[in-house]
Amino acid sequence: MYYAFPLLAVIFWAGNTVVNKLTVGVIYPAEIGFYRWLFAAVLLTPVLLRPTLRSWPVIKANAGKIFVLGVLGMAIYQSLAYFAAPKTTATNMGIVLALMPVMSLVLAIAALGHRLTVGAVVGSIVSFLGVLIVITSGNLTSLTQQGINGGDAMMLVAVAAYAIYSTLLKKWQIPLPAMELLYVQVLVAVVVLFPLFAVSPQAGLNSDNLPLVLFACGFASIGAPLAWMTGIKHLGPSRTSVFFNLVPILTAIIASVMLSEALGLHHLVGGGLTLLGVLMSEWWTRPFRTKTRAQVSS
Repeated sequence: MYYAFPLLAVIFWAGNTVVNKLTVGVIYPAEIGFYRWLFAAVLLTPVLLRPTLRSWPVIKANAGKIFVLGVLGMAIYQSLAYFAAPKTTATNMGIVLALMPVMSLVLAIAALGHRLTVGAVVGSIVSFLGVLIVITSGNLTSLTQQGINGGDAMMLVAVAAYAIYSTLLKKWQIPLPAMELLYVQVLVAVVVLFPLFAVSPQAGLNSDNLPLVLFACGFASIGAPLAWMTGIKHLGPSRTSVFFNLVPILTAIIASVMLSEALGLHHLVGGGLTLLGVLMSEWWTRPFRTKTRAQVSS
């Protein structure tokens, strides 16, 4: 039964990747990036304002860390996807997202002292090769001629931001209940994104874009994190994290149905390699050992 929670979370996230693409032409990126968190703050405030205020001493002591987390995990990661959407496909965005577990693992090894494994090294290389195949449409030589598509580059930055966010979240261990920590980060996102919203062109909320904003707010901003945290609580982080590997697959399926995006051979090969690399990094846990100086001299 508890496996339904992380599955629901990845369905919401995959659906939101397609929603990112649906926003093109009906609402500006800065608008939906701001409205999404504003609406989330409005929905969460009646429930979380009072307990959060009681936690003010903890919040004050960790204000700088909370601000950094809100900027990385909410403002940068979530909003860059809207700016990337006009420049790439939802399928590409989903496959680039599949790099997140590998990036998080590499950062955990570097910053948290986690053990370096063979799977982490080989899996990172395989996953990165898979993403390169996708974003170059199978023509790796185009990197030297044309560079990386702007939308795919933005998604790489977004994924890197969230991987750093996840690492810092683990490293800092801020002593707040999960929902209160989520709430204060949402407030940070509202404050940080408002200046960009204020100076950007605006289409205004209407019947075409309001459902997209509400989906991003209710399902991706609140529903998915709640379902994910529930899964971690009952299944543990390792078993829950495996479900994230379904995001590119579900995104491709939803995009093919809702956006009529065709799957090319480069999507299948690159996506397969990306997923293979992630699975290798998670399951191939043999420690990575280099030869010592004594072994080399002998």
